[in-house]
Amino acid sequence: MTALRAENLHFAYQDKVVLDDVSFSLPRGKLIGIVGPNGSGKSTLLKLLARQLPLQRGTVEIHGKPLLGYSLKALARELAFLPQRPVLAEGIRVEQLVQYGRHPHQGWFNQWSAEDACQVARAREVMQLDAIWQRSAASLSGGQAQRAWLGMILAQNTDLILLDEPTSALDIGHQAEVMEAVHQIAAAGRTVLIVIHDLGVAARYCDELIALADGRVQAIGPARQVMTKALVDRLYDTDVDILPAPGDGAPVIVPRRRTRGLQQPTLREHPETEGMQ
Repeated sequence: MTALRAENLHFAYQDKVVLDDVSFSLPRGKLIGIVGPNGSGKSTLLKLLARQLPLQRGTVEIHGKPLLGYSLKALARELAFLPQRPVLAEGIRVEQLVQYGRHPHQGWFNQWSAEDACQVARAREVMQLDAIWQRSAASLSGGQAQRAWLGMILAQNTDLILLDEPTSALDIGHQAEVMEAVHQIAAAGRTVLIVIHDLGVAARYCDELIALADGRVQAIGPARQVMTKALVDRLYDTDVDILPAPGDGAPVIVPRRRTRGLQQPTLREHPETEGMQ
């Protein structure tokens, strides 16, 4: 079953082409990563799929229905989007942030319901938000803040979730914390499309990868098959070694040092010993 299908997407900012003839489909219930160098169109692609930018050329279907066939509120019941730098309302608490995820399901005659309370309670439990539930969202650490945002996304209760670099600027501990939470969401049957820069993390956690460069899909498929030395070297104009991690064999990408053309330092005697023979 296909959660989302994109065909022949093209997008340009004035005269700069960002995406050109991009096509792919997302299987249901999988964690799919988008990787690629800076400027390859990753964030632009997510914004197109979430209708944050207009489609200039090509088509997008969600659950077999054209993207433009959804009203914005109806789309928010099918698709949740967390941008790279979400904006917090001043003074909002974690509880209020998570509750906001239920907004697409409410209307003038359908206010807060037992289903809303159930989804918020579930998001609170899954994202382990008890300890910070009444705290100001602005006071949270990076990892805590991302778990709170993911709680809001989970409470929205959509089958399709788009995440734009949720681990950017996080230390290794918080990065693992957030990725475990994202993996848990996908394992529960949601389709998650995530933009991620850390190739090792992408290969370890994602079921499939879409590699972008120069605005085009360069490779797509199972994560550990896609993550090859040849692809990484080509995407990032680098030279890497790929080693299996102890335990699960996940690819570990290690850039080689570039010493060609660099002048090697010469060893000098300690000033106190110069001239002593």
